[in-house]
Amino acid sequence: MIAVHRHAAFAAALTCCTLLAGHVAAAQESPAAPAVEPPATTIPVDTAADVVALRLLPMTTAELTREADGWIGAIQVLTSRMVDLKIALGAAASDPTRGRELQSELLAVSESRRTVFKGFEQVLASWESKGGNAEAIAQHRKFILALRADEIKATDSSALWSTAREWLVAKDGGVRLVWKAVLFSGALFLIWLLARFVSRLVHRTVMRWDQFSTLLDRFLVRAAFWVTVIVGTLTLLSWLGLRMTPILTLLGGLSFVAAFAMQSTLSNFAAGLMIMVYRPFDVGNVVTVAGVTGKVQAMNLVSTTLLTGDNQVIVVPNSNVWGSIITNVNVRDTRRVDLVFGIGHDDDAAAAQKILEQVVSEHPLVLKDPEPVVRLNELTDSAVRFVCRPWARTADYSTVQWDITRQVKERFAAAGIYS
Repeated sequence: MIAVHRHAAFAAALTCCTLLAGHVAAAQESPAAPAVEPPATTIPVDTAADVVALRLLPMTTAELTREADGWIGAIQVLTSRMVDLKIALGAAASDPTRGRELQSELLAVSESRRTVFKGFEQVLASWESKGGNAEAIAQHRKFILALRADEIKATDSSALWSTAREWLVAKDGGVRLVWKAVLFSGALFLIWLLARFVSRLVHRTVMRWDQFSTLLDRFLVRAAFWVTVIVGTLTLLSWLGLRMTPILTLLGGLSFVAAFAMQSTLSNFAAGLMIMVYRPFDVGNVVTVAGVTGKVQAMNLVSTTLLTGDNQVIVVPNSNVWGSIITNVNVRDTRRVDLVFGIGHDDDAAAAQKILEQVVSEHPLVLKDPEPVVRLNELTDSAVRFVCRPWARTADYSTVQWDITRQVKERFAAAGIYS
């Protein structure tokens, strides 16, 4: 009896060892799947991100809360599976065939988890836009960031390089990124072409209206170009999946801060708009503003650039321009030339006046209408003064002034009249 019992115990122990060895071998061949099932999701986690965004539209915040928990559970399951595969891959270092199989399976699970990550981001975005719990949403995002960071830390350099190489050649990885970069560059070029077209269209429209100045035309053309570029770029970034709400919020905050930090610039900006709307001068006009006389070369919303007669470039802030007296020298087609000539008390005043009238009437650039005026205007202790006021085209103003002055001097000297 004792011998029989000994044989039975030995047989049972041998059977247990055999079963245990079989389980160990099976575990080494194929990593075990997680035993805990994740919370159920309304939308399958392998759904494309754009379809997920549509499926989330009718959901309430309460439903989105449960949905987010389900997607987190799916991410945990896939991450656990990846961990098992990586452990098995390390144990199968001596078996290249088994290693390739595990590597292929690991890549497939990694791709599946990447799809789940994209869908989960859509869940969080919808949850946030509908007024979900901000703290819970932040915790979910923090969990995903920490998961990715810890995964990188736990992976050795060779595995990271292998993963990076596989990602570069994957259709949903590097190939997709390169394709998106090409599309993005092409879209930017098309946006630039569209901006050029819009600016030219604005220019042609503005040129049909006489009340628009060249300054306003240039401003509207530049504004149309940059507005098209900015709107097109933001639309492109949104199409690529970039969340625009934080960017727009940041831009709004920066503009609010800039409004306080650049108050003087904003006053120049407002003055520039007033100048463009009311058109006290235009490009090419000779003006006197803020004590400076020169030809208007250019103007933007901040300053006006003048070129003086001695070829100096002077930039005047628009607030100073609009806040001072503006004298536009050549805004009209014609201009009166104001000259004063003096003769001695002993000279013949009638002869002097006749000479002045002859010089003015004979000059080819002096206009007949309005009629020139030559009058004895003032008696001083040392001279008898005549005013001579011919009219000329604005472009001929300086020529008429210089010619008449020279000719009167010569005629007076020939007649024995000395000024």
